[in-house]
Amino acid sequence: MTDLEVRPTGRSAREVLAWSRGEFDPALREAVGSLPESMRVVAGYHIGWCDETGRETEGAAGKAIRPALALLATELAGGAPPAAVPAAVAVELVHNFSLLHDDVMDGDVTRRHRPAAWTVFGTGAAILAGDALLTLALDVLAASGHPRAADGMRLLSAAVQDLVDGQSADMSFERRDDVELAECLRMAESKTGALLGCACAIGGLFGGADGGQVERLREFGRRVGVAFQLVDDLLGIWGQAAVTGKPVYSDLQNRKKSLPVVAALATGTPGARELAALYRLDRPLSGAELVRAAELVDDAGGRSWSQTRADELLAGALSLLDVPPAGAAPPVPAAELAALARLIIRRDR
Repeated sequence: MTDLEVRPTGRSAREVLAWSRGEFDPALREAVGSLPESMRVVAGYHIGWCDETGRETEGAAGKAIRPALALLATELAGGAPPAAVPAAVAVELVHNFSLLHDDVMDGDVTRRHRPAAWTVFGTGAAILAGDALLTLALDVLAASGHPRAADGMRLLSAAVQDLVDGQSADMSFERRDDVELAECLRMAESKTGALLGCACAIGGLFGGADGGQVERLREFGRRVGVAFQLVDDLLGIWGQAAVTGKPVYSDLQNRKKSLPVVAALATGTPGARELAALYRLDRPLSGAELVRAAELVDDAGGRSWSQTRADELLAGALSLLDVPPAGAAPPVPAAELAALARLIIRRDR
């Protein structure tokens, strides 16, 4: 059964994403619409709602995975999804804040199959728009009136601190030749795992979950997030531009110390040493060198290690969802969370 088919225990992952979009998108648009016009246009362009003049378009707005996780976590905790819409909006705003800043810091010129916002509006405008989305996320939670809004704000603030720390580590790796695999995994936990974990935790919180259930949901999302980063790193080397919206081998051209690359370098094999030499070159890699670098990552085991580790993290994440009695079907929200996690992690297969 594929993720496009309807499962007897609930909706398919793609159906969940479509449902989630319908639940939170109006509130997201209303929130972004409250920004000053200068920030509103940049944010709307970045999200995919309009062109650079502010005219509405049919641009790709992303999958919105984090809001879907938040809304499903609310259901799993026994709450009604509409009560968690502010939480879903807040995590999506923070996600887009991070993307705006990441594109500037990484020098990525495309996002969602069109020019990145900073290449259209300038670096200053993109940074300021990201700042505006971050503060808006906290304001949405504060204005929600939910009895656990303050706890949600603390969860989100902590996740942002982890995200920023992870991004700082990622940038520092570019200036170092001695990045270890363990610290690269810690970076992924902070940069990607923290916000997915927060999305699940804050959704559970708004659904009435107790402390233990909130923590299990956070850990579920954290593991899914690290697996997501592993898959994203694989796509950053071998993904097709039509799927990723970025050039093939983009991470290799940028000499990113991504997880497959660091895993390959850690083997100390002749191929790893050749890969390290390519990464030390002080000029752009040629097309042939990029192809060779990708081959070296694969030959040294970086690709297979990343795929295996992502699958292990998925299995560990799924084990944290409530397990029904023997022979019984899992609760629908748990089954849908599992389906969504599988879609996230196996999007490269």
